[in-house]
Amino acid sequence: MTNRVLVVDDDAAVRGALGQTLELAECDAITVGSFVAAKDLITPDFDGVILSDMRMPGRDGFHLLRYAREVDSELPVILLTGEGDIPMAVQAMAEGAFDFLEKPCASADLMVVVRRALKTRALVRENRALKSRLESGDPAARMIFGTSLQMEELRARARGVAATGAEVLVTGAPGGGISKVAEVIHLMSPRSQGPFVKRPAAGLSPDGFADLCRAAAGGSLYLDEIAALPSETQYAMLEALEQGLDARVLVGSVADLAEAAAEGRFLADLFYRLDVMRVRIPALSERPEDIPVLFSHYVAQAAEQAGIATPDIPQEHLAALMAQDWPGNARSLMSAAMRFVLGMPEEAAQSAELGLAEQLAQVERSLLIAALGRQNGNASAAAKALKLPRKTFYDKLARYGIRPEDYRR
Repeated sequence: MTNRVLVVDDDAAVRGALGQTLELAECDAITVGSFVAAKDLITPDFDGVILSDMRMPGRDGFHLLRYAREVDSELPVILLTGEGDIPMAVQAMAEGAFDFLEKPCASADLMVVVRRALKTRALVRENRALKSRLESGDPAARMIFGTSLQMEELRARARGVAATGAEVLVTGAPGGGISKVAEVIHLMSPRSQGPFVKRPAAGLSPDGFADLCRAAAGGSLYLDEIAALPSETQYAMLEALEQGLDARVLVGSVADLAEAAAEGRFLADLFYRLDVMRVRIPALSERPEDIPVLFSHYVAQAAEQAGIATPDIPQEHLAALMAQDWPGNARSLMSAAMRFVLGMPEEAAQSAELGLAEQLAQVERSLLIAALGRQNGNASAAAKALKLPRKTFYDKLARYGIRPEDYRR
């Protein structure tokens, strides 16, 4: 995480004291005495935050704030104000200042705000890096999310096995995106122009497997939850692989296939044939540093689907998410993002504690919000979309404290 802070204050003594406080807190302080001196440092690539005095000769803190927001609207600017500057500081907050602190300011209070701003800046930059990879990268960069070392290694592994023609076994915990990784491998392989045929392995007959191989000719066949493949089809599949296919076979499993083969629940020879190239997806519990970026991405997706402006995510909320194990992995994090966007309970446990009437009320509230979001806050149009009389619709809005104007873009 970035720890750079640009301090702008015309008072050399104050500037020095602020710089010392920041350095003691292990921040990288850059101190300057005016807007002119700060201007060249405020660029879209600046990875830190700004701490500026409100009143300075010439160009004041207001001017600096406006300039910084023109350069980068998401660059946090913290303003230091005198007692008489509070109304100005409130106005500055309305214009986009991250926060303001009244002078003199205790070091502990200063660092609470600065650290919050630094975390916000780091998250913004991570989201931008992710978006850049999604827009310009290869399928591994666009479709496999996460900035942790584990996910960098997963993308590298997917690229490596994609170049081969061998069978691939993709493993991971439930909800980890096994089928998506299999698709990435196909899209990065020499067969990417051919079809990608996906089918659950459960209940697949030998004839059905043969039909799928023909449909996937020139491309890839992906069988999900391969441990559930019927035994007679396992033998047929092994024979087909040994004779040669015009389709690359990719399989996925959340079960321990090696254990199943050792216990006789899966054909051992087929397991060894499929296990030529193994790709393991790390669970979210192994890479909690990915959770803030992933959750922010899913919140933006959920808000777009619901027609709602993307809400701000408090740092405290992200910290709470990182403290959880997420046994459902990406899928459960997506669900949490949707609940967050729609104002529903954050935790499944919290939801489970509610009675039926309360749970139904939460669902009803979320549907009202989603309808308003899709209709740009137009209550009449939202009521019509939900097929509710206008009076009934407004009564429900009043009951849940929902204001249509909050959903106008």
